[in-house]
Amino acid sequence: MEESQQKRIRQRNRIAWVITVIVWLLVGMMRRYKFHVGVDLSFLAGLNALFNTGVTIALLTAYYFIRHGNVQAHRKSIYMAMVLSAGFLLSYVGYHFTQEEVVYCGEGLMRSLYYFILFSHILLAGLSLPFILMTFIRGYSGDYTTHRKMARWVFPVWLYVAATGPLVYFFLLPCR
Repeated sequence: MEESQQKRIRQRNRIAWVITVIVWLLVGMMRRYKFHVGVDLSFLAGLNALFNTGVTIALLTAYYFIRHGNVQAHRKSIYMAMVLSAGFLLSYVGYHFTQEEVVYCGEGLMRSLYYFILFSHILLAGLSLPFILMTFIRGYSGDYTTHRKMARWVFPVWLYVAATGPLVYFFLLPCR
């Protein structure tokens, strides 16, 4: 790989880390600060689930295409997953800065299952964000060897996070 390409990747990685830290700070502040904007934004919870469902579909589509050698379609699917993820993030932050937290109302085994899914979803979402961005950067920058190595680990985690987001939403529906 050329030195200029490596330099671009390093610069983009720094941007990925800045984005990650900003997201971590925002998520950390959401429980402490609430803003009343004069508009009911509770609908964003459902929109978040739709965004995550779209990310799940885009990731599965991207996987299908790369397994069948269609790199262009894979790339478009990943771009779609990134756009939907960005939409999710904006909607998620908007929702959690303006709405009170919904507490799970179920009991027994379902409560344990809910909290297992919720905590693993949150933990993996936070931990995977910089790696999702860096894997994307490798593919976008043409470092396909590293991209493939990273994607083998990042893809299943990203897919889990995207797929469990709507599950959390449906668990909370009766509690709203």
